[in-house]
Amino acid sequence: MEQQKRPISILRHFVPTVLLLSAVFFIGCAFVVTGSKERVSLWRVLRRSRMCETQWRPRGSETLPQGIVARTSDYEMRSLSGKGNKKNSKTSMSLLAIAAGIKQKESVNKIVKKFPPSDFVVMLFHYDGVVDAWRDLEWSARAIHVSAINQTKWWFAKRFLHPDIISDYAYVFLWDEDLGVEDFNGKRYISIVKEEGLEISQPALDPDLSELHHHLTVRNNRTRVHRKIHKLISGGRKCDLDSTKPPCAGFVEMMAPVFSIASWRCAWHMIQNDLVHAWGVDFQLGYCGQGDPTKSIGIVDAEYIVHYGLPTLGGLVAKKVRNRSYVELEIFKNRWRSSVKDDDCWVDLLEQSK
Repeated sequence: MEQQKRPISILRHFVPTVLLLSAVFFIGCAFVVTGSKERVSLWRVLRRSRMCETQWRPRGSETLPQGIVARTSDYEMRSLSGKGNKKNSKTSMSLLAIAAGIKQKESVNKIVKKFPPSDFVVMLFHYDGVVDAWRDLEWSARAIHVSAINQTKWWFAKRFLHPDIISDYAYVFLWDEDLGVEDFNGKRYISIVKEEGLEISQPALDPDLSELHHHLTVRNNRTRVHRKIHKLISGGRKCDLDSTKPPCAGFVEMMAPVFSIASWRCAWHMIQNDLVHAWGVDFQLGYCGQGDPTKSIGIVDAEYIVHYGLPTLGGLVAKKVRNRSYVELEIFKNRWRSSVKDDDCWVDLLEQSK
């Protein structure tokens, strides 16, 4: 009888032990799985954190999901009803911006007609405040009109041509109103600067009809494009094959400059908010040429213009305006020198490339 009870007694002790060990095993496995999942989850969080730390977001958009952020804009007009609105690519479009007064309406009309609407957006800066008198021109309704009394082209450009607003356009033509364009074609001009790799350029000036200030911008009728000159210029300075600086090379004047969007992003930052005449900026544009300015900045001879040099802005106080321009030139020069001296991190890439 005792022999029969012993196996039962052993079984009673054995079964709970097996069950206990099984429970420990399964609980341990659960902890292992849970721990693994927690480690994977932690790794993902850390990985995401590192990725987000290196992800740049525009200032002010930090609280928004990245996909909803619209960083840039454009000047394309939109229908109020949505009819006909299409998201067109503007990589082939360029922008023509002109400082315009009503007295030069005929001249501006001729300029705009040289830029086909399929390739160019037109923007007028009305420095005399007159806007309605332009409505009879067939292109006026599709142009962007901005008005501010007695402000310069560069005042308008600094405030209304921010690089993020015009980033979708390939080139920016920032022109004065007193230009003759009989021998100019906007579409052909774009084709030439693309083929020549010009980031900053201007049409050459007709030497017989234009008011001239720099020899470099005078038309050479033997070339399609030129980037430097070889001659003795005013002040006894000699421009030769070794010249790399303005006004011998890497230079355009400010009455009709043309910028690639990359070069304009740089130039916009150089234009001083309070120096509205922008004198002195032309001599530093080489830093915005996206490379060697003796190659990326040039004068287009095949498409040339006339610069009449009319003192349209300022009216009766034109002399005071001129004097202010010289004052601003000296202010800009001093700011440039001070900036170079004070910025320990700045590297003069143009000097390094010599």
